[in-house]
Amino acid sequence: MTHTLLTLTAVIALFLSGCGQTAPDLNGSNNNISDANAISGDTVSIDESNYGNESSGSYNSSADGFRSVYFDFGDYTISSEMENAMNNNIKVAMSSSSKIKIEGNCDEFGTDEYNYALGLKRAKAVKDSLVSQGIASDKTVIVSFGESSPVCTEPNDSCYDRNRRVDLRLVK
Repeated sequence: MTHTLLTLTAVIALFLSGCGQTAPDLNGSNNNISDANAISGDTVSIDESNYGNESSGSYNSSADGFRSVYFDFGDYTISSEMENAMNNNIKVAMSSSSKIKIEGNCDEFGTDEYNYALGLKRAKAVKDSLVSQGIASDKTVIVSFGESSPVCTEPNDSCYDRNRRVDLRLVK
């Protein structure tokens, strides 16, 4: 009887412990980032120089002279590091008569619904910034791709950073 009770207890303990998988840290408090230049206080900041410039086009998935705007993990506010990209985007938008498609994107963490909503919030933040600088609101269109349009698929922090972005394109 004792042997059966011990076996049953062991099986129940194994069942309850399961093969648990750690859920992604959606608030970013446990991110381990090796680049000391990328850390600012408690939040991760994007060093714009990592994403190239408009002449090289490296790490810029926007088109037509626009520059991609990158965001911190789970955030949709445009950081001060993205001012140069936004200033460039304002100049390009002012010089064009075409509509501008603003595409919000996310990394793979979070549910599809969460990432879709976050992508919309990021696209809206960029649109609001353009409109505040004199671009007509009806000249812009926003869309969210959530996590479905990554530019990088490697499982590392720099790749995730590149997917947290808004791309801009002219509607042709």
